Amino acid sequence: MKLSVLRNACRGLRIHQAHPGSRVLGFSGRCLAVGPSSSPPGIHRTAATTSRAARSKHALNFGGQSQKGGLFENDQSVREVIQSTKEAMVALQRENPSLQPVLAIIQAGKDDNLLEINEKMAGKIGLSITQICLPKECTEDEILEEILKLNEDPRVHGVCLHLPPASLTSRVLNTIKPEKDVDGISDLNMGRLVRGDMSKGFVPPTASAVMELLERHEPPLTGKTVLLVGGEGPLGVALQCLIERSGMVALKSHGSSEVLQRQVMQADAVVLLQTGHMNLPPTWIKPGAAVISFEPSLMTDDHAAEMSSQPKIGHLIAAYRMQNVVRSSSHWLHEQQYKAWRLRSLKLQPLTPVPSDIEISRAQTPKPVDQLAEEIGLLPEELEAYGRTKAKVRLSMLDRLHAQPDGKYVLVAGITPTPLGEGKSTVTIGLVQALSAHLKLNSFACLRQPSQGPTFGVKGGAAGGGYAQVIPMEEFNLHLTGDIHAITAANNLVAAAIDARMLHEATQSDKALYNRLVPSVNGVRRFSPIQIARLRRLGIDKTDPGSLMPEEVSAFVRLDLDPSKVTWQRVVDTNDRFLRKITVGQASTEKGQMRETGFDIAVASEIMAILALADSLSDMKNRLARMVVGTSRSGQPVTAEDLGVSGALAVLMKDAIKPTLMQTLEGTPVFVHAGPFANIAHGNSSVLADKLALKLVGRNGFVVTEAGFGADIGMEKFFNIKCRASGLRPNVVVLVATVRALKMHGGGPNVSAGAPLPREYIDENLDLVAGGCRSNLRKQIQIAHLFGVPVVVALNVFKTDTQAEIDLVCQIAKECGASDAVPCHHWAQGGRGSLELAQAVNEATSRPNNFQFLYNLEIPIVEKIRTIAQKVYGADDIELSPEAKAKIDYYNQQGFGTLPICMAKTHLSLSHMPEKKGAPTGFILPIRDVRASIGAGFIYPLVGTMSTMPGLPTRPCFYDIDLDPVTEEITGLF
Repeated sequence: MKLSVLRNACRGLRIHQAHPGSRVLGFSGRCLAVGPSSSPPGIHRTAATTSRAARSKHALNFGGQSQKGGLFENDQSVREVIQSTKEAMVALQRENPSLQPVLAIIQAGKDDNLLEINEKMAGKIGLSITQICLPKECTEDEILEEILKLNEDPRVHGVCLHLPPASLTSRVLNTIKPEKDVDGISDLNMGRLVRGDMSKGFVPPTASAVMELLERHEPPLTGKTVLLVGGEGPLGVALQCLIERSGMVALKSHGSSEVLQRQVMQADAVVLLQTGHMNLPPTWIKPGAAVISFEPSLMTDDHAAEMSSQPKIGHLIAAYRMQNVVRSSSHWLHEQQYKAWRLRSLKLQPLTPVPSDIEISRAQTPKPVDQLAEEIGLLPEELEAYGRTKAKVRLSMLDRLHAQPDGKYVLVAGITPTPLGEGKSTVTIGLVQALSAHLKLNSFACLRQPSQGPTFGVKGGAAGGGYAQVIPMEEFNLHLTGDIHAITAANNLVAAAIDARMLHEATQSDKALYNRLVPSVNGVRRFSPIQIARLRRLGIDKTDPGSLMPEEVSAFVRLDLDPSKVTWQRVVDTNDRFLRKITVGQASTEKGQMRETGFDIAVASEIMAILALADSLSDMKNRLARMVVGTSRSGQPVTAEDLGVSGALAVLMKDAIKPTLMQTLEGTPVFVHAGPFANIAHGNSSVLADKLALKLVGRNGFVVTEAGFGADIGMEKFFNIKCRASGLRPNVVVLVATVRALKMHGGGPNVSAGAPLPREYIDENLDLVAGGCRSNLRKQIQIAHLFGVPVVVALNVFKTDTQAEIDLVCQIAKECGASDAVPCHHWAQGGRGSLELAQAVNEATSRPNNFQFLYNLEIPIVEKIRTIAQKVYGADDIELSPEAKAKIDYYNQQGFGTLPICMAKTHLSLSHMPEKKGAPTGFILPIRDVRASIGAGFIYPLVGTMSTMPGLPTRPCFYDIDLDPVTEEITGLF
């Protein structure tokens, strides 16, 4: 739909007598327009903002007949529109004082008259105007470029085009965002008008002005005929709809001049939109008829003097345009508010027997991610799509919903697992499916991103299982949105910077180093911002590279890293045991700078822990800068910022900090973000994912997040590390147990991955179940109670479990202090199978919560370790190796003594001995070493021998993973 008439329709309004008793009104003003904040070369921009004081000074004189700045203030229509719009604007600014709506005008050529009339009208109301003047012969691409900028500028609430008719192509008109199309010229806005749905659309200001004149006509035109002459574009369509809705009869001129003459002579009002060279003698007009003319050429010289004394309709059009800008601002503010969910759940049809995970995943068609985002109240500009089914969510959402109360916070933990895992992810997904798809309560799952290592190694996929999965599970398990790859790149950039710096320091003089670190560019030498920060840390308050003394130069250029005390290792997201210890620097080009180092798995990188604990981009950047990569020969810590690499790390991680939105099999939302292991790191998904989700679910919604491995590891770190970093407090803990794991803790034989389960785990054995419940399950419930949080036990039911075993677990769990204990059948039934759990969680969140941390950060490092060992693990005491003692002394000396503790311990036992099941007591916990992740913000003691690089088994999962080259379908991912 093209706007070929709008430019002609905005020429102004004049009144003259065409026939005794008739009234003729013609336009004499100019059309208005809107634009962005910065101009490309060759484009002229001006901007004008009228202050409150100026608005007061130029206030309308409603009682007078004076003319100020070209605006005839005795025009009742203009005054009323201005007054109502100004009142609406004041009301908006009362609630949002920072609101300053901007109307942007895009025009071809420079036209100050256009700007002036808009500035005057905007000043009366309190709006700002920005003008974009494109070349007179501007191209469509130049126009589109400006429109696209304005679409993305949150300060601009209205866009108006003042361009030649040939430039107003359908592509141009429909590029304007409908919510900023204050001239109502896009197809969508015109369609809304035709349909009669103007809740979000805009009436073209010119059409509003014409209707104002028609409705004020005396005698009233209700039931009378209004003839529209010419105009096949949006303005004609809009007027025809509006006239008919106002109770008048709208006719459009057709046919020969004889037919036109007859129509004009019979009409009670004539609106001349665009007549071209058509001759319309005034004698055709019916006595007493109103004539509104958009063609100044139709006016005769006899009426020139009379026209100058009439109100200018151009001001009325401008007033209605400003009214649309204020309405646009109001709509925008409304869109910024929290929105009730309109979640459409996906139907499940569970099959028996339950198919493979990947078959179930493929059988369900996920919703487009932008549709899911809209259903849960995300704005389009807050979404960065990665394909059809997953998207990053921008952190700006936190600012938008900062006043929105948080929902209820649920942590899913587990008893000490078998090597097979007990299904915490599956329980998490089944719970949110039950809450949202069946109980119709807002809920969000927050899960960790799985490492590629276990996916191709032993464990396989981590998207849940059965009818409680995140879909598409292939995308969830493979690459996702590339966060782990970003971490790998950032981590290894640090490693490369370390070795390169040691090489250059070993082979160059201070002067040569300084000249290369601070080079002369075009005859000018200057420090980069990160180098100035290093100077400040050294106590050197200088910014001129030429002013440093020799000793200052030496301190600046020499990190003097001790190769034997470099703690930073390279990472790769593959289980590769042969990279656990390597030698680097063997090529002759490295000039003998060899040293032993190693690789960790990517998720063990401190950068992964930082991603999981940061609460903003700024916080992440600061944490990356603080990472300690080694120690100098003088015993001082060397950081990533000292290396000069922290800014580059932030650049590599700027997209990874945004959580990824996906969905469950039943269409409920999931955030997937960060994936630190719980045995060698803190084992929780990100703080940011939880914070975003808590705002989105609303006060009565639920955010269900998962802690890795058993409650003694993942849950303890969730409380003592993650909750300290986030400031969030959980409402309830869901403790996942299985009959299989309870039998193991009750004295059953060992369980090994890849080996058939012994008969004890398949046949009913109530004694083993009871033994596991009264040992490990009881202890894990007690651990949760140490933090003052109620516990609901979720028994993840397997097909080999008997009803007697299920009833026994639920009975003993309650005896051990659980608020409730329920069986869960989500694997076979989806959310319907977790309805009991959802109801129990909902009830538990209403109970008193006396959350507390396990220890005070101010107590010594040794005492914090001892507290965890005794109260959580059940140890009698701890034993520090000489190396561990020396490290603790060093960390205290460096001021790191108040950091929380992140124990690196086996997940297969409450103790440090994997073979000790149940709830061992009477043991001494050996602390082999103590390390620090200063950027992440914790001290991590190593309990026994802990590997940070897994290896592949004899038969890894990759034997079963394959790709069909025709369909591109993946097989073997469970």
